[in-house]
Amino acid sequence: MSALLLGNPQVSDAFDDEFRLGRITADRQAQVARENESARNIPELVSAVYDEAPPLLRAQLLECLVRPLGPLALVAIAAGAFGHLFYRLRRDAAPISPDDVSRITSEQVLELTRYVEQCSPDVLLHIGALITSCPIDAVAMRGTPLLTALGLQQHDGSRTA
Repeated sequence: MSALLLGNPQVSDAFDDEFRLGRITADRQAQVARENESARNIPELVSAVYDEAPPLLRAQLLECLVRPLGPLALVAIAAGAFGHLFYRLRRDAAPISPDDVSRITSEQVLELTRYVEQCSPDVLLHIGALITSCPIDAVAMRGTPLLTALGLQQHDGSRTA
């Protein structure tokens, strides 16, 4: 009976198809695992960009990250490091100042980004758009992996999603 099955081209083709499908599935699982690893690193990448960014870009990053926060989050995240930005909750608030930027470390931005990633993940795409609009030399080393993790690419100052 097994000799009949082995000699049958339909059985052999079905086996080959299952083998190929299993291999494709394993390859896809590996790709998804790599993508998930990149997604887990997004807060770290944002923190690294903040660490190397010029003051103007740092202020813009903070503006973007604190926008979805309420008063409790501002005073709770990073042991209250963002409490001094409480004035940002008003509609007519002034932009974040260079003095405000100088008080915030990349480690605090890491905590802030982790929080924002959970409560308002779309903000991270705004950060990607912000980075793609910057001059290439401002964030080239740290910005590229972040844009890759966010699924964005930089092409001559334009952005694609």
